[in-house]
Amino acid sequence: MNERFSKFARGASVATGSAAAFCIAVLVIVAWAITGPMFHFSDTWQLVINTGTTIVTFLMVFLIQNAQNRDAKAIHLKIDELILATKGARNKMIDLDRLNEAQLKQLQSEFDRICSNAQDPCDEDIKDSGHPAGSLEAGKARNENTTYA
Repeated sequence: MNERFSKFARGASVATGSAAAFCIAVLVIVAWAITGPMFHFSDTWQLVINTGTTIVTFLMVFLIQNAQNRDAKAIHLKIDELILATKGARNKMIDLDRLNEAQLKQLQSEFDRICSNAQDPCDEDIKDSGHPAGSLEAGKARNENTTYA
């Protein structure tokens, strides 16, 4: 069931995100607007477009969410691969999306501190290294005792 939905969602995302789908939607709205005088701009005439757009919007929410979840997972996996392949990178940074809010705030504070130190013109190590967080050795020394999960 999940595989069928994933296939359908991928296809629907591609189709509904196309220029042709946009043009069809515009044509439907134009056709609806043109028929207004024919139906004397009645409540039923308005109900048709309101109901149609509500149903389409409701279904598209699930397709968009599926596409975003899939894209986010792919990006996370690519970044995890880069972390694993980069010598000196902290493997603790893999799967950060699994951390709770407090752990993410702690990590954000650490990076804020590193960035504020990197912008300090008096910090010669950082200026000389050319690396925004200072030398790798200095960064590793600062962060060796930090655990996130």
